[in-house]
Amino acid sequence: MTSAVRVPAELSARVPVEQRGPGLERDAVRMLVSRGSEVAHHLFTELPLLLRAGDLLVVNTSATLAAAVDGWSGHARVVVHFSTRGDDGRWAVELREPDGRGTTRARAGGPAGREVRLPAGVRLVLEEPLSGRSERLWWARVSGPEVTGLLREHGRPIRYAYTERDQPLSVYQTVFALPSPDGAGSAEMPSAARPFTGRLVAELVSRGVQFAPVTLHTGVASAEAHEPPCAERFAVPGASARLINVVKTGGGRVVAVGTTAVRAVESAVDADGAVRARAGWTDLVVTPERGVRVVDGLLTGLHEPEASHLLMLEAVAGRMAVGQAYRAALQHRYQWHEFGDVHLVLP
Repeated sequence: MTSAVRVPAELSARVPVEQRGPGLERDAVRMLVSRGSEVAHHLFTELPLLLRAGDLLVVNTSATLAAAVDGWSGHARVVVHFSTRGDDGRWAVELREPDGRGTTRARAGGPAGREVRLPAGVRLVLEEPLSGRSERLWWARVSGPEVTGLLREHGRPIRYAYTERDQPLSVYQTVFALPSPDGAGSAEMPSAARPFTGRLVAELVSRGVQFAPVTLHTGVASAEAHEPPCAERFAVPGASARLINVVKTGGGRVVAVGTTAVRAVESAVDADGAVRARAGWTDLVVTPERGVRVVDGLLTGLHEPEASHLLMLEAVAGRMAVGQAYRAALQHRYQWHEFGDVHLVLP
C-alpha cells in the first residue's frame, strides 16, 4: 500500500460502534483476516474461532488520559495536547488551534519561551523541540498544580475532525486498561484492544488462549503528521516475559494486540531471542529491515496509507500481503480509525 492510495472520508468511523444502533456492543465490528496472501472477512466476535489453545495475546494495559486542555497563548485560544511526561518533570506537548467545529487543526510549534495559560493557574512554557525531525512536539516546563490533576479536572480526550463529537473518557478506555500509580497513561487510546469485551475475553480464556499484559504509554500521534513515533515509556513484567518465552518454545503463536504491544515486546528481546523483564524508554521503530523477533501475528486497526505503523505491519506480514489486505478493506468498505474495524494478521 502506498501513499498514492487514499481512504475516502466516508470510511472514517465517526462514532463508536455501540452508538450506531440499539443492542450493539464494542465487539460489533468487522475483522479483516490476513494469512499471507489470503484475505478473509469475519466479525470480531469470531476471534475465538480463529485462535487456538496455546496461543498468546499480548495486551497493553495503559489507560487513556484526558490529554486535551484549553488554554490561551497571548490573546489566541489554543488547545494543548499533553503527550508524554519526561524523567525531568517536563512534558512533551503539541499546541493546536480550535477549528470552530469542536476539534482542532495543526499549527506551528514554538518559539522557545512561548507561554500558555491553562486552567487552575497553570503556566506552560515551551523550551525546545522534542526532536530534530519535527517541531510539532515541544518539551515544556509546567508550573502550578500537578499536570495529572489538571487533566482529571479540566482535560478531555484528544479527538480529531473525522469524529462526530466529543465522547466521555470511558469510551476511550479498553477492557485491559489499568490506572497507573503515578497517573501516567496514553495520550491517545491503544485502540486495537477497544473491541474486546469481558465476555469475549472469558470465551478466549475458556478456549485456552492466554494473555500477557505489557504497558506502553503512547504519545500524541497527530492526524496530520506521520513521522515515526518518539521515545515512549514501556514495561514488560517478568511474568509476561516468561509466559511469552514458554509459548514461543512450546509452538504457540504470540499475537500482539496493537502496534504498541509490538513495540513494547520487541524492545525487551535479548540477543538470544528471549524476552526479558524490562522497563524504561524505547525509541524502537519496527520496520521490514529490522523485522520482528518475537511476534508471530498482530491485531490492529486500519491505518492511513502514510502512517509509519504500516512499516510494522509489513515487518510482520510482508509488503505484498499488507497491500492486498488494504485493497480488500477499501473494496469491502471497512471503517478506519480508532472507532473502526480491525485487521488480524496471522502466520
